[in-house]
Amino acid sequence: MQGENLTIWSFFFLEGFSRYPQLEIVLFVFSLGMYLITILGNSTLILITILDPRLQTPMYLFLGNLSFMDVCYTSASIPTLLVNLLSSQKTIIFSGCAVQMYLSLAMGSTECVLLAVMAYDRYVAICNPLRYPIIMNRQVCVQMATVSWVTGCLTALLETSFALQIPLCGNLINHFTCEILAVLKLACTSSLLMDLTMLVVSVLLLPIPMLLICISYVFILSTILRISSAEGRSKAFSTCGAHLTVVILYYGAALSMYLKPSSSSSEVDKIISLLYGVLTPMLNPIIYSLRNKEVKDAMKKLLGKMSLHQTHENL
Repeated sequence: MQGENLTIWSFFFLEGFSRYPQLEIVLFVFSLGMYLITILGNSTLILITILDPRLQTPMYLFLGNLSFMDVCYTSASIPTLLVNLLSSQKTIIFSGCAVQMYLSLAMGSTECVLLAVMAYDRYVAICNPLRYPIIMNRQVCVQMATVSWVTGCLTALLETSFALQIPLCGNLINHFTCEILAVLKLACTSSLLMDLTMLVVSVLLLPIPMLLICISYVFILSTILRISSAEGRSKAFSTCGAHLTVVILYYGAALSMYLKPSSSSSEVDKIISLLYGVLTPMLNPIIYSLRNKEVKDAMKKLLGKMSLHQTHENL
């Protein structure tokens, strides 16, 4: 097969953590627990942003989108990881690999843009509160969320299409998922077009959104420091604290993954990818719940309704 056509592989082997079989059960339990918490936490957050009238605001519209991305992102790779951790045949078919690569890139790229959009939302809310309902009306918010999705999905489609057209000299991926950088290590020849595409997309989705977020928070911090009352400053900080924490976690993990030295250990890369793919999406709803009274009140209200409904059914 390799001599006939270097570009066609019907399936791939995922090496994952097979070098450390004694750790696979531990990683399975850890990954399964994190995945279930991620699905439960983000699904609950999506549900309350839809059902609770008090959360029908721009910030929670974006937060609902963020939670949906986290569910999709983890579901693209973690179920495959869980199966392979318990299986001796750690394989994935070509089409499955393509879908996994696309979904991971699309959700990750969309989240980069959405976090910048959320930073702008916080900037308008704190620096221009009187005009906030006019500037961030529902139509504008939907358009901004749509731009985030379209940008992420199109750039992911471009990267995935180029990556899967490159001739590959093997089908053993030294990763637990079809991560694009791990797949490109199998390339027989370097592709200038692919390298250029990756560079342009990386600049578009990492430094530019980060710069916009930093500029937004410079203005936010400047405005907060001018607030005379301590209570007002505390309230202003609390409204953007959760978002800033999520930004630091997300971009910290993303930068450590994609801007690491080329000589770094592949095992370290896998651990970073696992934390990036499971831990960050799991923490997002926890961070927003702990630091936001409206979300905590909405969750209590939802749990109260569910408890009441269950009581009526038992009667």
